[in-house]
Amino acid sequence: MKLYLMSIGAGLLVGIVYSLLNVRSPAPPVVALVGLLGILVGEQLVPFARTLWSKEPAAVSWINQIKPHMFGHMPKGGNQNDLAAARQVQVKSDR
Repeated sequence: MKLYLMSIGAGLLVGIVYSLLNVRSPAPPVVALVGLLGILVGEQLVPFARTLWSKEPAAVSWINQIKPHMFGHMPKGGNQNDLAAARQVQVKSDR
């Protein structure tokens, strides 16, 4: 959740600076979001191509590389045991 809060904070800071300088953002929000989606998908093409090139099933790349990166899990509230278990799973998946 900290990462999401930092991201929105950075966006707000940039928006405030743009407003103070009386500058319009470089792209309309929808265009910018579509561009970000393109970047996210584009950075997954190389690992996916490597998986296909090595004759592994595409599902292996989807499950191990693409899905966790593109569709990450939002943090969930819960008791401390659940949070500790989630952190351990995340640490293992980051390796």
